[in-house]
Amino acid sequence: MPENIFIGGGAENYGAPQVLLLDKANRHGLIAGATGTGKTVTLQIMAEGFSAAGVPVFLSDVKGDLSGLAVGGTAEFKLHEPFMSRARTIGLDLQYDKFPVTFWDLFGEKGHPIRATVAEMGPLLLARLMDLTDVQEGVLNVAFRVADEEGLPLLDLKDLQSLLVWVGQNAKDLSLRYGNVASSSIGAIQRQLLVLENQGGTALFGEPALDLADMMRTRDGRGEINILAADQLMGSPRLYATFLLWLLSELFEELPEVGNPDKPKLVFFFDEAHLLFDGAPKALVDKVEQVARLIRSKGVGVYFVTQNPGDIPEDVLGQLGNRVQHALRAFTAKDRKELKTAAETYRDNPTFETAQAIQEVGTGEAVTSFLDRKGIPMMVERTLIRPPSSQLGPIDETARKAIMQASDMAGKYDKTMDRDSAFEMLTKRADKAAEAAAEAEAEEERLEEKEREFRAARRYNGKQSGRSTSRRSSSDTSFGGAIASAVVKELKGTTGRRIVRGILGGLFKGR
Repeated sequence: MPENIFIGGGAENYGAPQVLLLDKANRHGLIAGATGTGKTVTLQIMAEGFSAAGVPVFLSDVKGDLSGLAVGGTAEFKLHEPFMSRARTIGLDLQYDKFPVTFWDLFGEKGHPIRATVAEMGPLLLARLMDLTDVQEGVLNVAFRVADEEGLPLLDLKDLQSLLVWVGQNAKDLSLRYGNVASSSIGAIQRQLLVLENQGGTALFGEPALDLADMMRTRDGRGEINILAADQLMGSPRLYATFLLWLLSELFEELPEVGNPDKPKLVFFFDEAHLLFDGAPKALVDKVEQVARLIRSKGVGVYFVTQNPGDIPEDVLGQLGNRVQHALRAFTAKDRKELKTAAETYRDNPTFETAQAIQEVGTGEAVTSFLDRKGIPMMVERTLIRPPSSQLGPIDETARKAIMQASDMAGKYDKTMDRDSAFEMLTKRADKAAEAAAEAEAEEERLEEKEREFRAARRYNGKQSGRSTSRRSSSDTSFGGAIASAVVKELKGTTGRRIVRGILGGLFKGR
């Protein structure tokens, strides 16, 4: 088994191998650089290296280029000669090869469907996804608490929508227990759920939910490379960022502690990482920092891919030990400041100026710094990145479909399950309440009809008795009528209806 991943050649004449040590790969990393400087190829060759070492990989394919990992490169490729020339320069015996790949897609079009339940996502990430205010997030927390107490599973969006309706109908009682539950906040959350639904969020929530074990498989000794089709998903950047953060959080919560393994159990690449932090509340940033700090002890390495290191909060950036910095441009004063800051995060090399090198490196070249055997960042080096063994660029749709059909995941997640959950349970409650109300209304109508019959009979008896009725009889009739009216009035009330239901039920049961 290899002990490291060859990234490229550095130092003078690019003759010094620059390697990422597998037993330090769970100390996380950073791939940064301006658009078109080679970040995607660096991500590709890292994924190849981890897979070859038996480490499963999860990555998002933002531009559709990474599907080529499933197909080996060929000598007919137009960059074959430049690749071979570069390989000779850095002392690499380049062999073309393909890697085991599973395609995933939230929308189920370019990969196997991938879902989570609303309950698994939780109120914090949902609030971030819907851009809720603190007050609205508080109401959402109340809804989740009520779902737990009432035994209402939250699996898909219609479950959450129906629960919020129920919360709104019972807002007065809930406000006494949990604080103010304003109907305006519930309405705002419902509107955001509608926006989320229009953005395709319905496809994300539901069952069967993703089994993390399906992300951590090996095939013939090689780690499975899980590729999330994100080109369409990037149209909803908040949905993209929230989903990846949920997946990272699930790994953190479910995987056992393993300490410092010889190689990671999984490597997670977070492309377009700035989307995770843009406008994120402090509570969410704190959660990301906590996950980054602690998940390495569970054998998971997290690699952020972004244009500028400044896109990553400083507390998170401090956790990233293995770094590949492609070129940054300095056209404005802000760019120069960010360039200087990026250079200061590296251990200086006396042979060149780091900031100047970051500006000067060409496409496919970078300044790199990896952790040594003691876990100390090595000096920064100008590095010529190795060419990939797999195909550079996307595969066609026919090849993608063939890979999906041959996958072990074919059919497992394709059909949506819709078992009884909050929506169905609350619907049944509403139906029973409607039936009870209809019965009560019918019963009240029967009581009113009996009252009318009683009054009519009394008037008829009064006409028959005429003036011969004594004063005492008249008094008794008036007194009896008053009592009867009072009884009928009481019977029309809620308590009375219950009594009548019991009496009439007993009387008419035999009939």
